[in-house]
Amino acid sequence: MNKHANKLAGLMLAAALGTAALPIGAAHAAGDSSTLAAGDISQAVNQLSRLHIMQGYEDGSLAVGQPVTRAELAKLLALAFSLQGTDQAQEEFTDVDPQAWFSKYAAEVAAQGIMQSNDGRFEPRGTVTKTELVQMVTKALKRDAKSVEYWAERLDSGSVPVTRGEAAFLLDTAHRAIPSDKATITSLRSLNAITLIVTFDAPLTADKEVFTKAKEDFAFTGGLTLTNLPRLKTGSIATYIVPTSVQQPGFQYSLTYRGANAGTFTGNGEKLNMTETRQVTNDTFELESLQANGVVDYGYVISAYSAGRGADAFVLDGNNRANGVTYQIISSGQAREVTITPEGGQPMVAKYVPFTQSTDGRQEPKFRLPEGKTLTPGVTYTVTSDWAQIERPSFVAQSIAPLDIIGAEAMSDTSIAVTLSEDPGDELFSGRSVELTNAEGHKLTATYKYSSRKGAVGIFDLAPDSKLVKGTAYTVTPVGEWAGSSRTQLTAD
Repeated sequence: MNKHANKLAGLMLAAALGTAALPIGAAHAAGDSSTLAAGDISQAVNQLSRLHIMQGYEDGSLAVGQPVTRAELAKLLALAFSLQGTDQAQEEFTDVDPQAWFSKYAAEVAAQGIMQSNDGRFEPRGTVTKTELVQMVTKALKRDAKSVEYWAERLDSGSVPVTRGEAAFLLDTAHRAIPSDKATITSLRSLNAITLIVTFDAPLTADKEVFTKAKEDFAFTGGLTLTNLPRLKTGSIATYIVPTSVQQPGFQYSLTYRGANAGTFTGNGEKLNMTETRQVTNDTFELESLQANGVVDYGYVISAYSAGRGADAFVLDGNNRANGVTYQIISSGQAREVTITPEGGQPMVAKYVPFTQSTDGRQEPKFRLPEGKTLTPGVTYTVTSDWAQIERPSFVAQSIAPLDIIGAEAMSDTSIAVTLSEDPGDELFSGRSVELTNAEGHKLTATYKYSSRKGAVGIFDLAPDSKLVKGTAYTVTPVGEWAGSSRTQLTAD
């Protein structure tokens, strides 16, 4: 279509919108920034029309204030998210003529579980509520519900049927959130000493978010490195929290993404505000941060974790604000280090214990002393960091007896379940290993499998190319002093 035809189509579309000159919905007051106004709907409808997703009626009207029917919505969803032709089992409905214009779309969205049918009835003339539309878009886009709910906040709530204009607005927003393997960076800025905010023109595909691939794609100058995979912010279209090694304040960094220049940014000297440090075990301590102080672990504000965090998950806007508070964001703890110094002694480097940032519902990442080192009871230790400012950085070490291994069971020929005398809490199994010794003195080593803990039980996997021998009895002991070394035995099945 040439530019003159495009202009004519735009004029026709504007005329077709007709009386949609006022905000949609009685609950949306004029002047309210959250109001879904005619301009918002017009822009969405124009875009869906250009993409041949949304069409008007035979008389040329678009009827944006009219409730959208389930038949219309089935087609909109199928076209917006390219759901047709997926070879899903096609459903048949008692109230749908197989020759109807919407029949194939209804069958496809129902077969994929995006729209529900009851007792073989699709109810094509029925309407949908905001809640139902959010559920449908969430399933079709395969995005977290928290984000789609955030985009839908400007729609009417309750049991009021969703209008065609409102459906267009939400579908247009969600359509822009479809991942693309050709996504490029549109903006980037440093948020704090270990975090970037990077916005793309579309979300990344799953293969581009894998850490090994992301490390290849993100290339920084000045020795800066990616320390973990980028994480999509909840509620954003394509904005990512990107964890980096510690930035040099004031240094001008350049970023190349997938071989193309993506821009520059200035290294940030802002350290994260941590409240205090506490001992956890005889070789492990934690740093605490509080949301009440305006600090949030990224696990609460990224799409990947929003479902698992339940009501604790929330959305930060483009300025990282929510409920009138501007938050500091703690990005991934992977590869983080801090320095711990005993009073009158030499400093030691303690490394982050994986998966302990906020897995117990608190923001308390754990750090562990070098192997073989333990905290001396009665000695005062002070923790410092080049990426965190700790309000109360010192603690006096106490004598904390390790938990005992009281049971072990073979789960397969390559993994065992280890039971402690008490639940260690959080992910304090992380980084731990046990040794399995048979009657001839032959030894095998098994290491904890991250995130496998269920209460006091954790799964430990044998080293590659190692297997338990069927019928053989093994004595299980801890590697190091992280647990009591009582003689626990297991017999391989």
